[in-house]
Amino acid sequence: MYEEAETGKLIRRTLDDLGISYRHPVAKTGIVAQIGADSPSVIVALRADMDALPINEQTGLSFSSKTPGKMHACGHDSHVTMLLGAARLLKAHEKELTGAVRLIFQPAEEGGAGGDLMVKEGAIKDVAAIFGLHVWPFIPSGSLASRAGPILGACQQFEVRIIGVGGHAAMPHSTVDPIVAAANTILALQVLVSRETSPLGTAVVSITKLAAGEGAYNVIPDSANFGGTLRSLSHDHLMYLKQRMEEVVSAQAQSHRCSAVVDWMETKEPYYPPTVNDKAMYKFAADVGTRLQGEFLEDYEPTLGGEDFAFYGHAGVPAAFSFLGIRNKTAGSVHGLHTPRFMLDEEVLQTGAAYLASLASEFLTQYQKPLGKEEL
Repeated sequence: MYEEAETGKLIRRTLDDLGISYRHPVAKTGIVAQIGADSPSVIVALRADMDALPINEQTGLSFSSKTPGKMHACGHDSHVTMLLGAARLLKAHEKELTGAVRLIFQPAEEGGAGGDLMVKEGAIKDVAAIFGLHVWPFIPSGSLASRAGPILGACQQFEVRIIGVGGHAAMPHSTVDPIVAAANTILALQVLVSRETSPLGTAVVSITKLAAGEGAYNVIPDSANFGGTLRSLSHDHLMYLKQRMEEVVSAQAQSHRCSAVVDWMETKEPYYPPTVNDKAMYKFAADVGTRLQGEFLEDYEPTLGGEDFAFYGHAGVPAAFSFLGIRNKTAGSVHGLHTPRFMLDEEVLQTGAAYLASLASEFLTQYQKPLGKEEL
């Protein structure tokens, strides 16, 4: 995140070749371009994330990453490719556009909240609606899927430090054992979901890190640390979980004569709100996808994975986010996102480019004024 210098150069070079004006840098390494009228009555935005992941690629492809520890393991390179393809299509028909199309090439989706910084630096100023997509290895190649309302989860990372008093393991009564306190706290946190979240709702508390001591088997350490993630399809419910987690951690630590500190890691791993599809924009995106592909998987099951496309809708812009299927055994595109063997079925690139271009051009045709509440 925020290291997308070479990707940015490629994007700018392509935009220059196409004769498309742009602003750079935005959000440190991002790019915002625009196609269409100089003083448009309506602007619609298309967004592609562009960052990679700290993974060593194991695909064996001739064009595998040449940078150790960096891999496009979530398909963001394909998102950039499809948006550049859409830009080429739209530029070729620029005189026919009844407004303007803003192209947002966004850095730092993978934990850096690049979408939030894009919003703060004016990337969606005067935008009437915004659309995005993500390649999805769980549905057949070329399929489009989405749903109205929440489609991806709010997420908040955390680290907890339980502080006690260390000592000899043979004399635990002379210590204040932080390991026991941490273990009981971890178990108590699971009750937040099983007993404080509706069985019909969606939330999760996952502890993914646990560490204490320095290797000696006869020493009770002074502290124990654990960390993980909170997820929910509701912003309000995630805020409730945060409040209750602080209360539970504090109470559990005190009950074991320890103290505790909860670090929400806002600088390193900022909070992501849920990605919520505006109902009207979702319906519009589904209609466009159906006309393009002959079908659209509606009411698709949401996921608690986080996505900082959420920040655009969270800022008040009507937004719709869709999944583009890439699952194709023949092409070897069967591996999950964020894995070293993730591979793309490249046949979907033209579909994604056409879909993005269609969303923008048809939106400008249908909506010739800023969207009012009666249209939402």
